[in-house]
Amino acid sequence: MSAISELSWRRKDGPGLALRGAQVIDPRAGIKGAHDVVIREGEVVELSAPGSAEPGELETVDAEGLLALPAFFDPHVHLRAPGHEHKEDLETGTRAAAAGGFCGILAMPNTDPPIDWAAAVHALRRRSDREASVPVGYMASITRGMGGEELTEMAELRDAGAVGFTDDGWPLPSARVLRRALQYQRLVGGVIALHEEDPELSRGGVMHEGVVSAAVGLAGIPSVSESTMIARDAALAAYEEARIHVLHLSARESVAAVARAKEEGVRISAEVTPHHLTLNDEAVRSLDARFKMNPPLRSEEDRLAMIEGLRSGVIDCVATDHAPHALEEKEVPFEEAAMGVTGLETAFAVLHTDLVLPGVIDLELLVERMTAGAGLYGFDVPTLRPGNEANVVLVDPEAEWEAGAEGWESRSENSCFAGRRLRGRVLMTVAAGQVAYRQRSFAMGVAA
Repeated sequence: MSAISELSWRRKDGPGLALRGAQVIDPRAGIKGAHDVVIREGEVVELSAPGSAEPGELETVDAEGLLALPAFFDPHVHLRAPGHEHKEDLETGTRAAAAGGFCGILAMPNTDPPIDWAAAVHALRRRSDREASVPVGYMASITRGMGGEELTEMAELRDAGAVGFTDDGWPLPSARVLRRALQYQRLVGGVIALHEEDPELSRGGVMHEGVVSAAVGLAGIPSVSESTMIARDAALAAYEEARIHVLHLSARESVAAVARAKEEGVRISAEVTPHHLTLNDEAVRSLDARFKMNPPLRSEEDRLAMIEGLRSGVIDCVATDHAPHALEEKEVPFEEAAMGVTGLETAFAVLHTDLVLPGVIDLELLVERMTAGAGLYGFDVPTLRPGNEANVVLVDPEAEWEAGAEGWESRSENSCFAGRRLRGRVLMTVAAGQVAYRQRSFAMGVAA
């Protein structure tokens, strides 16, 4: 495994930290209790009894009553660079990630032009070294121009630093092309991440096919368009003894398909978004384009299947699929609007509010699933165990706030949770030993 700090980002020297009296929760390390957390030279060097640490020259933060958690890792983010920096860029996107408690992210390649050649990976890694607030890894496309036909030079892209390969935003209709990609993957490494959708079944659809789509008169996308592709691709991965990752799971049939594949020994993992865990297609009755995404919000039965899949481990991690859009792309009739929503800044708070506080899942499970994406892509999973790289998020679990009321760090505002009252707020994020974010009132020493 590689340290998250080995991804591209803006490295800078800074003082260490002593977080005094924090409630430390790290499910993987088996840590749960009040501690002083001491960070020096980029590492967690000490967990001691509250008030016992000798900070010396370190900056001291009063963390009594706050949660210190392993910082989160998002394996599915759209930064829109190059080509659409008016929606998001490396600076604003990574600021949004830091504000959401993320210590690292993976950027998708469906940019303009797509990231399908080695020079593009080199250029973006250099830009991240100058502009990023948290470490960024780059996925390269599986096919040239994301056209689904001709494979990219996967070996060259890996040598340039690509973490893996995906045509996210577009499915791979050709089983032949995917099989060849899996064969190359065995040689060059890296994860192949798949947007599972049969375009013959989904073409023309703008929301989930079901009772609500019939009621509002919109063309639907059936859930089998996702699950049948998962079954096909799991079979190919098994045949080629290859590794695949399923992006943004949304349907109960899909959870069943992933579960069957895992039972059969297929090397498959899957992710789910906060919006698919907490919303269903009833939200689309408003015809508010902030609720338009791909895959679409599905039925309540599908949403409950996502939660059970996350709880059981069939779904391995949470990923936001943060997809910024310009206002004019969303402020149009629902059928014409762009698909996708932002999510980095609200992910933890939404899941804490809707799932943890009502007792649907426990906090330890949420932390485990919001950090697990790092391990799926070959990086050390964040932990607060002494001796490890310092990736820490400080959260006020009691803080109530309105999403978007104070603006966004992201350049775009297309959040499906805008205006929601949420409970649980990120106050500080430490990424690879350096403070990447401080919530404004917390930074001024005012109670959040």
